[in-house]
Amino acid sequence: MLDSLQVTESPAQIAAVIRFKIPQQELPSVMGPAIDELLAALQAQGITPTGPLFNHYLSMEFGIFDFEVGVPVSAPISPAGRVKPGQLPAAKVIRAIYHGPYEGLHHAWREFGELARAQGHKPAGGLWESYLVGPETSPDSTTWRTELNQPLE
Repeated sequence: MLDSLQVTESPAQIAAVIRFKIPQQELPSVMGPAIDELLAALQAQGITPTGPLFNHYLSMEFGIFDFEVGVPVSAPISPAGRVKPGQLPAAKVIRAIYHGPYEGLHHAWREFGELARAQGHKPAGGLWESYLVGPETSPDSTTWRTELNQPLE
C-alpha cells in the first residue's frame, strides 16, 4: 500500500555511506553486511545515527544499481574500510510512505512514479528510500514502512 504523495523540502543530511555498483539481483545479499559494517563504524567512532537507514540510488541503468547504503549521522564520520562520509542532498522532493515487505518496493516505486507523472511532477535524478520501520522492530512485514523520495526539477 502506498500513502498519498506529498511535495516537501528535504534538507541536506550528513551521512555515513557504503557505495555499490552491482546488478540489481545482488542488492538483497549486500544489504545486511553493509548495514552491520555501517553501524560498527559509527559505534567505533562514537557517532550516533540521527535517522533511519536509507538507500540512495544514483543510477539504475541496464539492471546495474549505482547506490549508497547509508544512515544520517550526528557528526561527520572518518573513512573506515568501505564506510565513507556522504550526504543526502537538499532537494524539493515528492514523498510517500510504502506499507509492506521490501519485496514489494519495486512495484511501489512503479506506482509512485506513475502517480507523480499523472500529477504533473517532473523527476530529477538521485531518488532514495528510508527504512522507517522494518524487520528489526517486527517480523510482520505488513507493519514495515519505507519512505520513498524522488527529487523534482
